Amino acid sequence: MVLGKRLRHLRERAGVSFEDAARAIEVTPLTVRRIEKAEVGLRIPYVRELLRAYGVPAAEIDDFVSMAREANKPGWWYTFRDVLPEWFSAYVSLESEASVIRLYEPHYVPGLLQTHDYAAALLRVGFPNDSEEEIARRVALRVKRQDLLAKPDAPAVWAIVDETVLRRPVGGAGVMRAQVDRLIEVLEMPKVRIQVMRFAVGAHPGAYGPFHHFRFGFSELPDVVYTENLAGSVYYDRPEDVVAYLEVLDRMSVQAEPVARTRDILGELRKEL
Repeated sequence: MVLGKRLRHLRERAGVSFEDAARAIEVTPLTVRRIEKAEVGLRIPYVRELLRAYGVPAAEIDDFVSMAREANKPGWWYTFRDVLPEWFSAYVSLESEASVIRLYEPHYVPGLLQTHDYAAALLRVGFPNDSEEEIARRVALRVKRQDLLAKPDAPAVWAIVDETVLRRPVGGAGVMRAQVDRLIEVLEMPKVRIQVMRFAVGAHPGAYGPFHHFRFGFSELPDVVYTENLAGSVYYDRPEDVVAYLEVLDRMSVQAEPVARTRDILGELRKEL
């Protein structure tokens, strides 16, 4: 996406039309549009010819081509393609590149913070026709995503979870105890913040359902909001849509318990379990 936007910027700066760019690589103008929108892969011969047509110096072309080769490599999640729905692969990609992840979760512990057993219990319910081997693969994918939190450049994760998340028994008391322990543990991570939305708050602006907001370290990438339903997912990147979700997150962060109270809340719940 970043390189596609940079190609568009270079084309516009050079004053080259879609039609002229298409003639340079002997494709249709639609193909050039799709390259710039990251709807197709970056074919290296096309990239070289387009950059030449835009008057880019040879040394800069080589640097750009190196980045294009890197961008064309499959992500680590490619090996899980057998259990990764197509509509969710974009989510894993966004999650892997985000610098900030903010989210509201009214039903379950966010995937990045789940234990192995908690995830397995959820996935067995979500995919009742899967074999144990397929469930194990899905759990492995979810746990692998959590490597992100240990990276030197880990994203800042700010989660607001409904009290229901902590009260709903998933997998039995033992699984829930371990899950609460895991949440207490991740509070030690400097870039992880968790707030609890208490029942007593009543109605609040996020009650429509779970959603995740991604922000990136590239100026070319807009913020993206992700929501999902039984049939698939929706990704929003129009500024007016993203701002609406951010405003809801900001209001909810004021209504929810302060971050400093989260450890006490989890400790109280742990005693009940």
